[in-house]
Amino acid sequence: MTKVLGACAAAAVLALAAPGTAQAAQGVLVIDGAANEDPSGCYPLGDFAPSQVLNLTDGVAWVWSGPNCDGRVEHPVFPGQATVAHGRSVFIE
Repeated sequence: MTKVLGACAAAAVLALAAPGTAQAAQGVLVIDGAANEDPSGCYPLGDFAPSQVLNLTDGVAWVWSGPNCDGRVEHPVFPGQATVAHGRSVFIE
């Protein structure tokens, strides 16, 4: 019985110590003039022409070579930075 109670207590301590879930970046990520408030996840970029990306969030946006945030990272877009994104998608957390 004491082993069971000890295991339950240990599990409760681990559950309370676990980090919280990931949250969206705070602010606005503007892609080709379209504002995405408190963005999170993967966003498509233009297929044929480079996209304009303005990062007005508190997180780094990562431009990916592939259409679903796959392939390789082309370059970061830091908070407060505007860039011409030479890629197919952008990821922000």
